[in-house]
Amino acid sequence: MAHYETILPQLYEILKPFAQDGQTLSDETELVADLDLDSMKVLEILLEVEERFDISIPLNVIPDVRTIRDFARQIEQLTEQK
Repeated sequence: MAHYETILPQLYEILKPFAQDGQTLSDETELVADLDLDSMKVLEILLEVEERFDISIPLNVIPDVRTIRDFARQIEQLTEQK
């Protein structure tokens, strides 16, 4: 089981390549609006997160994930269910 405090830095590491030059990531960063992610990039990120945390992310939770904080909380919940 991973905790929010350990998930967040790993999520920043995964998302950093998708940030604009000079953009600082925070837990308030919006995935689509701030990082300008398209569906292919989202799938790429989901695959990497699933591998790193050894979880399966159900597609029905995706609409509830707007910010990095939301994403980290979802990952935390999914790791608790393992």
